Amino acid sequence: MKTLRIFLSILSAVSVFGAVSFGLYWTFTDPRSPIPRAWNPFQPLHVTDAATPVTGYKLRRVLRDPAQCLVTLGQAADFTEMEPLRVSEDCGIENRIDLRRVAGVSLRPVETSCETALRLTLWTEHGLKPAAREAFGQEPTRMLHIGSYNCRPIRGSTTRMSSHATASSIDIAGVTLADGRQLSLLKGWDGPGAQPQFFADLRNTGCDWFQTVLGPEFNALHADHFHFQSRGWGTCR
Repeated sequence: MKTLRIFLSILSAVSVFGAVSFGLYWTFTDPRSPIPRAWNPFQPLHVTDAATPVTGYKLRRVLRDPAQCLVTLGQAADFTEMEPLRVSEDCGIENRIDLRRVAGVSLRPVETSCETALRLTLWTEHGLKPAAREAFGQEPTRMLHIGSYNCRPIRGSTTRMSSHATASSIDIAGVTLADGRQLSLLKGWDGPGAQPQFFADLRNTGCDWFQTVLGPEFNALHADHFHFQSRGWGTCR
């Protein structure tokens, strides 16, 4: 009898665990799931979904698959796929694209990698656009940049190659607003009115989407642009 009671207890526990596991599985995977898509780690990344604690996981999952990166980027960016660029062991662009617009904001066409473009698109949707609305009550229409791919060493170094050499970064210099105002980081970081807070918000939100962000507080070489980099250890200056 004692053995039977133990067996029945184990069977009951297994049944409860199985029911709970099935319930959780259904909750997250069934199309009728009540879990909002932005909070569901089993649902694909959508650029316009609210940013949640699972968004970073979704982004990492997308970036592991070059084809999926292009599909996700296509939700909210205008670009042309290009053949990979292989210049040398240190220089080139995998998953190469020619980028023209991100999240409704135009930019001068720039050759870059899909990862850099997708991170930039997410930052534009969740960082730049809300910051412009908060500071100026209007939408940004154009992003001003000074390039992504550049086969060169880090400035000030003669040996270590820059992340620009693989298009793993892009330099953002300013923004044009819907009323035609052109805001530059060089003049606006310590500029008048709402500009200092606006540019501080751009830097801070950049750190949500890129692994390294460098700006005027880092050094004089970055006085006129934010260096947004897909690789790094979380530097945000």
